[in-house]
Amino acid sequence: MTQIKLTVNGGARSDEVEPRLLLIHYLRETLGLRAANVGCDTTSCGACTVLLDGESVKSCTVLAVQANDRSVTTTEGLVAEDGTMSAVQEAFRENHGLQCGFCTPGMVMAATSLLAENPHPTEQEVREGLEGNFCRCTGYHNIVQSVLGAAEKLSSTGSSATAESSTEVNA
Repeated sequence: MTQIKLTVNGGARSDEVEPRLLLIHYLRETLGLRAANVGCDTTSCGACTVLLDGESVKSCTVLAVQANDRSVTTTEGLVAEDGTMSAVQEAFRENHGLQCGFCTPGMVMAATSLLAENPHPTEQEVREGLEGNFCRCTGYHNIVQSVLGAAEKLSSTGSSATAESSTEVNA
């Protein structure tokens, strides 16, 4: 077993994990954070996307020990303490950027990372930024419109796409 210390959704964590434990399984099984989904275990679908130090990563390819001394944000961490959704989450709701919802957490996290790097993307840049995150239900039109809507909302409020809530993860 290996001791890891990391920040998850703004809360400090310290746990003993097996060195081969994937970050997705640590988040889901140890911490009970179920938004990120296990879709393919091969980096093909993006359903497990989270932010690692602000960068989107597919958590099925990151070992939990690689997150030691780093910060992880999941979709749950985008929600404010008062329950207010992030601008990206709200835009997905407003623009019907989901259907079954399985890919939505990964899409939201990829979009959050994209907007942090490029606050004013074109439609083509959004499509390129979401490459590697698959949705089997939609034609991506509403997902792209959601990201563009979030960019517009963030621009008008002057907010950041990656503002974390300060909610601690329950042990």
